[in-house]
Amino acid sequence: MPVQDRITLVVPCYNEEETVSIFTEAIMEVQDQLPEAFLEIIFINDGSKDKTLANIKTLQAQYPDRVYYLSFSRNFGKEAGLMAGLEYAQGDYVAIMDVDLQDPPAMLIEMYHKIKHEPYDVVATRRVNRDGEPPVRSFFARMYYRLNNSISDVKLEEGARDYRLMTRQVVDAVLSLPESNRFSKGIFSWVGFDVAYLEYENVERSAGNTSWSFTQLFNYAIEGLISFSDAPLTIASYVGLFTFLFAVIYGIYIIVKTLIFGDSTPGWPSLAVLVVGMGGLQLLSLGIVGKYIAKIFNETKHRPLYIIKESKLPDSNPQAK
Repeated sequence: MPVQDRITLVVPCYNEEETVSIFTEAIMEVQDQLPEAFLEIIFINDGSKDKTLANIKTLQAQYPDRVYYLSFSRNFGKEAGLMAGLEYAQGDYVAIMDVDLQDPPAMLIEMYHKIKHEPYDVVATRRVNRDGEPPVRSFFARMYYRLNNSISDVKLEEGARDYRLMTRQVVDAVLSLPESNRFSKGIFSWVGFDVAYLEYENVERSAGNTSWSFTQLFNYAIEGLISFSDAPLTIASYVGLFTFLFAVIYGIYIIVKTLIFGDSTPGWPSLAVLVVGMGGLQLLSLGIVGKYIAKIFNETKHRPLYIIKESKLPDSNPQAK
């Protein structure tokens, strides 16, 4: 039998007790249709409060050479989970997937054949629609991609998912980026390489509810904007400049009006508007600058992205516990 390519699936999980078993069974079905590759799963339990870890351990006992896991000491976020999975993945190819089956496992077959036989380093996926999502979320998602691509040198494909299959070279390039404030969509784009996109219709979750609220997605989008662009700082500078020029012009207008027509009104409404407006713009600018300073502060602390409480990894992994 020819030597099989080893594909490691990196799967972050947070409160996914209902989906880990469904996901694993779906991957085993894909394995039956992909005999030329060996599929293994590394679940990253990101501080789940339910029975996610217990169910993963049951799956590990059922598939001892297929299913492995890392369990964090608390919830560190999806970005930390992705980083941990990539650091511990040992496959010839590495795939990132969501456990809720919104990333169709069957696409792995086409992804593998494409990256194996065509000149691509990454085969990624892109949703062609957002059916089933709240309209408000879909609207803001579209606006985010347009805004990002207009102010950042790192362009993001609209509808692109984290679901992708990468060569070992690409994984090593992603791991070489040392920053603590990570935005994976931007990092994947920044490292470059030859990328092919496979399109598919939006798929509903197999079970359970998403752990991402609108507020969390909004904050994540803000992190992405300031991680790969200094345009917000430039915008704040221009806003400050134009506001100052407006104040000068308005001041000249008031002086000329007073000299010609006299001071017919006390002027406090216009003064109040100017004071409040200037104060708001100053706070906005300080907020933008503060976000960048906070990122610098976090980077200088050099804290680890995650802490592993327990794990079960392949024996071939030099960091296996």
